[in-house]
Amino acid sequence: MAMKHAGGEALEKLEGLLTELRAIEGLREKRPGVFYFRSKAQLHFHEDGDDLYADLRQGEDFVRFPVNTARERALVVTKLRHHLAGS
Repeated sequence: MAMKHAGGEALEKLEGLLTELRAIEGLREKRPGVFYFRSKAQLHFHEDGDDLYADLRQGEDFVRFPVNTARERALVVTKLRHHLAGS
């Protein structure tokens, strides 16, 4: 499913999540909303109308997760931390 990368206005809606991600040791934000661990992209965001999604690395692939509610955002952080712990 093709979606555009999240722009500045969309990322503003995710400020709390972005703040939490920026605090994860070893995770670097190379561009706004695009996070790397070591030399590999791990997470970036897309927008589709009013809906926001995170593409999160799971193994060698990216899996898309909605990030429109606090619960969805917490799930993405948990999955990212789990993935990084295995790296």
